[in-house]
Formats: sequence, C-alpha cells, structure tokens
Amino acid sequence: MTTTRLHGNNAGRCRAVIHGGLVYAVATDTSSAQGIAAQTRQTLQALEKNLIDAGSDRTCLLQATIYLQDMAMKSEMDAIWCAWIGDEENWPQRACVGADLAGDDLIEIVVTARLAG
Repeated sequence: MTTTRLHGNNAGRCRAVIHGGLVYAVATDTSSAQGIAAQTRQTLQALEKNLIDAGSDRTCLLQATIYLQDMAMKSEMDAIWCAWIGDEENWPQRACVGADLAGDDLIEIVVTARLAG
C-alpha cells in the first residue's frame, strides 16, 4: 500500500499524509494573525488547501481535534468552525483540547478525512 506525504515548510512533519484511502492533515495559522477569530479563519483556509491538495475536502472529514491555547476562546472559534463545516451531514467527530501551543499560535487543527469521490 502506497503512502504519499505532502511536505510543508516545517521540518520533521508533513501537512498531509495519504494512506489507505484516508488523509491525515494538520494546519495552523502561519501569519500569526491577532485573535482567535482571525487565526481560526487562517487555519481553516490552510486546512482546506491541505485537504484539496491531498484529494479530499471538508465534506469528507471523519475526525477532527482542535487544540486551543485557551479554552475560554472555544465559543468564538466554534462559531467560525460551524460556519465553515456547513451542513450536519459534513460534521466530523470532533474534540477540543486546551494545549500549550508554540509561538503565537492560538489554534492547531488535526483531521482525518476520506478521499473525495
């Protein structure tokens, strides 16, 4: 079985890996935008690019883990997430976890999706 890795700009990790009909992807805000709303939008834009480049999209999400620098930001992030994810048939299994993230990152999202089609 073939494994395809989509390398990004960070040493030691890929932005997506494709294996066995599944896509494993990660994204953060690379612009260090101010505030959780802006960082969530930037992270979701990067995540969507990673999924599309891997042959998937947000309608194919199976699982998501969202890491937040501060869980007090969850409701603001959630509003943007819910608008992005769309209709109920697109909702993945999801968890939010408080985490000490690197640098100025307020959010990091890790997902598993099926290939589109």
